[in-house]
Amino acid sequence: MYTITKEVYFCYGHRLMNHPGKCRHLHGHSVKAAITIKQEHLNEQGMVCDFSDIKACVEDYINEHLDHNFLLHKNDPIIPYLTETQERFIALDQHPTAEVLSQMIYQHIKEQGFNVDQVTLWETASAHACYRED
Repeated sequence: MYTITKEVYFCYGHRLMNHPGKCRHLHGHSVKAAITIKQEHLNEQGMVCDFSDIKACVEDYINEHLDHNFLLHKNDPIIPYLTETQERFIALDQHPTAEVLSQMIYQHIKEQGFNVDQVTLWETASAHACYRED
């Protein structure tokens, strides 16, 4: 099995409403996401796929939905204020954790036809979450 990994970087804000620690407060992250694609055989160019194809696919999605956006649970009481002030945000069915974001990116890439192995999202330099379907 061959794999390649493309890293992308973006920023977002969020909060985890019911978190017992400081993550319950509004805050932001500059993150790295690593997208790993797998194939049993290389294509006619001798590649799993072109890195630029992964970049184009994931960057369009991230720019539209995640980068410089505020990610909130759909029941967050701050949503009416953000709507009123025309701030950019996305309301999610799940809490906006690194685990959930890695799954969102994974699902998008899979829907675009890539044979994605896993998506790893570093929320900080020392902490990351990974989503894969086994």
